Amino acid sequence: MRSEILNYLDHQFTIPVRDPLWKHIYMTKGHREIINHPDFRFLDGLRQLGPASNLYPGAIHTRLNHSIGVFNLARQMIKAIVISEDCPPITLDGVKAFLCAALLHDLGHFPHAHTLQDFPLKDHEELSGEIIRDGSIKKVISDAAGTDPQMTAAIIDKNSDDMGNHEIIFFRNLLSSPVDPDKLDYLNRDAYFCGVPYGVQDIDFVISQIYPTRDGIAISKKGTSALENVLFSKYLMYKSVYWHKSVRISTALIRKGLFEALKYDLIDKEKLYRMNDHDFHKFCLDSDEEVLKLIVKAETPWQYKVIEDVCFDKNSELHNKLTDPAYKRDYETLLNKKISEVTGVTHGKYDVLIDIPSKISFELPFKSDTVFTRPVVDGFTESLRRVRLITPRETAMVIEEKKIKIQEL
Repeated sequence: MRSEILNYLDHQFTIPVRDPLWKHIYMTKGHREIINHPDFRFLDGLRQLGPASNLYPGAIHTRLNHSIGVFNLARQMIKAIVISEDCPPITLDGVKAFLCAALLHDLGHFPHAHTLQDFPLKDHEELSGEIIRDGSIKKVISDAAGTDPQMTAAIIDKNSDDMGNHEIIFFRNLLSSPVDPDKLDYLNRDAYFCGVPYGVQDIDFVISQIYPTRDGIAISKKGTSALENVLFSKYLMYKSVYWHKSVRISTALIRKGLFEALKYDLIDKEKLYRMNDHDFHKFCLDSDEEVLKLIVKAETPWQYKVIEDVCFDKNSELHNKLTDPAYKRDYETLLNKKISEVTGVTHGKYDVLIDIPSKISFELPFKSDTVFTRPVVDGFTESLRRVRLITPRETAMVIEEKKIKIQEL
């Protein structure tokens, strides 16, 4: 079976696709048909980093670019696993389903999906599974790529039935681990398009140091430095790109706008799931609803300013309450009124915002001799999590001129 898999990986991938990051990416004819399918082309309308392009103009790469990159790294990783003496009992059918899962793992993405993870919306993995099981791409996966759409969907959607198939569990863990192909692509790709050096990984070395276990992969002692580089790169990318102050201002505006829109049924969830960035922006631009205009304002974060910025305190009752979107909404309304009273500035109903990012997940299941222990990782990731109070720039200027102390409001 291993020789059959290697023959497939070495001889069936003959069609090159040019990628600015990984250069030539080779696919089978079946995979080429998948990336030409409308459901996959939809991802070309979704920016990988959302509003980050307001700060980093080069960051206009899409979910489509990223998905092809993940597919490329997944193929390299599965080959390294198959030639390993510790290769678990996997099948060619399983490998084909895994590679399709890597290519289609973001199929269910919609605008700002990661930003809205704590909202009453389906997660993109669940939506990816639904599209694969029920959409027309199902036939292309089956006929052109020669694999089982149900298995492909089950690898992506971890909450779905694994059908008692241990291969599905193995491939799920391969697609999501501390050094998974998704993370290795987005860290490198995001750094490349933002023009920053922080996310760059030595991919060939990382892949050479992984080895399979019964339920997934681990990394050799020699590869510990590669794991540390991934972890620290992720930290630096959050600090410099993903959670940069300007990006978080845009994020706060988008979250506020969509929270209110969903609360008052101003936007249909099912329609949101199949909007691309352009459709979503146009929907908000054409709306007469004040709250949806916040999402349009997210394109110009420089119109707002952070007037208070403190580290999230997990022991603070207020900070913990503010992680609840409904409580935060009421608190913002209260602050809006108070700030208007002390400044004499009248601003929009929704123009005072509080931003609190969700807690970052740093996976550390590998047993390795590293300085990145759980307490260390928790320490430097918690320092990234900031509570920020945001107002229109003109309001912020009045607060500064009058030397108003926000803590006393």
